[in-house]
Amino acid sequence: MKNAMHAMATETFVPMLRTLSSLLDKGAAHAKMKNLDPVTLVQARLAPDMYPLVKQVQIACDQAKNAAARLTGREPPRFEDDEQTLDELKNRIAKTIDYVQSVPAGAFEAAEEREIKFPLIESLTFEANGFQFLRDWALPHFYFHVVTAYDILRHHGVALGKRDYLSHIGYAIRQGTGA
Repeated sequence: MKNAMHAMATETFVPMLRTLSSLLDKGAAHAKMKNLDPVTLVQARLAPDMYPLVKQVQIACDQAKNAAARLTGREPPRFEDDEQTLDELKNRIAKTIDYVQSVPAGAFEAAEEREIKFPLIESLTFEANGFQFLRDWALPHFYFHVVTAYDILRHHGVALGKRDYLSHIGYAIRQGTGA
């Protein structure tokens, strides 16, 4: 029997991280075609008070690896936030995918009830069970930063559409006779 918490974490994070990597590929192709310095995209942001693309990708990766670790009672691995190029961001995504996939399904046993507690900013602390953490914290934050990365690229002229964002769902889309 499949462990639902493992499936929700791994089978959500990994395909979307692959999508994020392919979005960066399209960003690199756009920069090359337009003769732009790709670092311009890495540092691009939607608004002055929002994080740039580089930080959006870093946080999306952190949410995935930290969730896999916390749900299994492990200390999350630390990745340095030193990426400066699209290729370096793609390497971080690949490293995150490798980590998430390395956590065995059995390690997620009883994850939904595992106490998840970690410091936030200032004197704030996050405290919830594993199910609440995954549903209300990790997945929403992860998707927020992936879609914000998509939006930054799109806003800066990269030809992206919904199919690019939802490319992982192709297995479920077929020609039909209508509903």
